[in-house]
Amino acid sequence: ASENAKIPFIKGSTSTAIQQLEQKMLKNINTKHLESTGPDTELESRIKSFELAFRLQTQAPQLQDISTETAETLDMYGIHNGPTKDFGLQCLMARRFAEAGVRFIQLYHRGWDHHGGIKNASKNTAGLVDKGSAALIKDLKERGMLEDTLVIWGGEFGRTPMAQGNGRDHHIKGFSLWMAGGGIKGGISHGATDELGYNSVTDIVNVRDLHATLLHLFGIDYRKFSY
Repeated sequence: ASENAKIPFIKGSTSTAIQQLEQKMLKNINTKHLESTGPDTELESRIKSFELAFRLQTQAPQLQDISTETAETLDMYGIHNGPTKDFGLQCLMARRFAEAGVRFIQLYHRGWDHHGGIKNASKNTAGLVDKGSAALIKDLKERGMLEDTLVIWGGEFGRTPMAQGNGRDHHIKGFSLWMAGGGIKGGISHGATDELGYNSVTDIVNVRDLHATLLHLFGIDYRKFSY
């Protein structure tokens, strides 16, 4: 499997047993400090961060071992196929991490900045990510995970409707993303640009609207973040 989708330097320089002793000693020192000084939210947060990092170190290697996956699953994600292998592996890792309870997972593909040769470049890049993206949705759905896993697929912004040579420039006034699962109503399109694709004109969604929607789906009242 490609190393690109794996967490680098996840293994510590000492044995797990030694790390456990270090973790225990550090927790004891910090706990005694708290007893003498009283509540300290910053220190308490740091203790939890150390514990989380250690759990990540011990559990992540198992999550990154895809030898337990069936040949059918690997084929569905396109991991046996050279061009789709890297992003397909990212998508498979996303499903495995979501299964393990990881709350937020980000995947990315760098090759979308098509300022030139957009006709072929966008087609080629789509061919690298479509198989893995579709496999992730299908896999989550078949495992009963899609209903409480929100998938957001998008980029940094859109592209101008006019040419930049044989490519397109950056554009912020009208662009699209898609979402699936996690309480999203499927099969609908919301909003539209003008006929040239230059401005958003129908059911305009700004970034704050998007954030409010995401927080609502997470069960958080977005108004508590307003001032």
